[in-house]
Amino acid sequence: MEILILYALFATLGTWAVNSLGAATVLFFKSPREKTLNLLLGFASGVMIAASFWSLLEPSIELAEKQGSVPPYIPATLGFLFGAGFMWLSDKIVTFSRRRLIIARNTDNERLNRIIMLVLSITLHNIPEGLAVGVAFGSLQGGNFSPENLMGAITIAIGIGIQNFPEGAAISLPLRREGYTRPKCFLIGILSGFVEPLAGVVGALAVVYVQSILPYALAFAAGSMILVAVHELIPECQQNKDTNPYFATMGIVSGFAFMMLLDVMLG
Repeated sequence: MEILILYALFATLGTWAVNSLGAATVLFFKSPREKTLNLLLGFASGVMIAASFWSLLEPSIELAEKQGSVPPYIPATLGFLFGAGFMWLSDKIVTFSRRRLIIARNTDNERLNRIIMLVLSITLHNIPEGLAVGVAFGSLQGGNFSPENLMGAITIAIGIGIQNFPEGAAISLPLRREGYTRPKCFLIGILSGFVEPLAGVVGALAVVYVQSILPYALAFAAGSMILVAVHELIPECQQNKDTNPYFATMGIVSGFAFMMLLDVMLG
């Protein structure tokens, strides 16, 4: 089972590396093309929505049916709602922290406050993203290990990695505009994704050694991913749809189709 934990660690180190690549844009570019970032965010949203069902919710239901201790809809529903609730609570914590920081700094610099909020929110929501990857790889234990399920776990990591790129840039570039040095902006962008490998290992350990929570954990990761995609990524990529109608939307459709194609091809 230790190999699955290593898989989860390597996968989340990969997603963290993509986050770092996004943060590295501050070293080479003043600002990446907004159109490209919107397309990437839309594509990642589609991948995450599709992966939430085929690679997380559907296996959650199937595993609950095999265990037979409770009706399968209970862990799927409860886990999904708790995952979404976890992200909602995370957002509340970030909002509270932002208000305390404003009071502590005694400043009305709204632009800087928004940057602080962005750094905190991206760092915090990297936790369930890491959990999602860790749970996906941890669920490959025993008879669940197959090329199809392995590809599903890899696809989740790819989807999260793709959306980590613009997140890294979204932290480092605004900091640069506020006057921070390029190395400092890059370092803060890297540190924002450090929690992902830690959460990935925790998620994998939980499902490897506590079999009964696996259906709940899979659904929890799905709920977290859906809330991130719907509440954060999709609105973000649709901000300038007046100038580029349907551009980001095609990214969402393409990402969903990509994940669906992999699922159908691999059976």
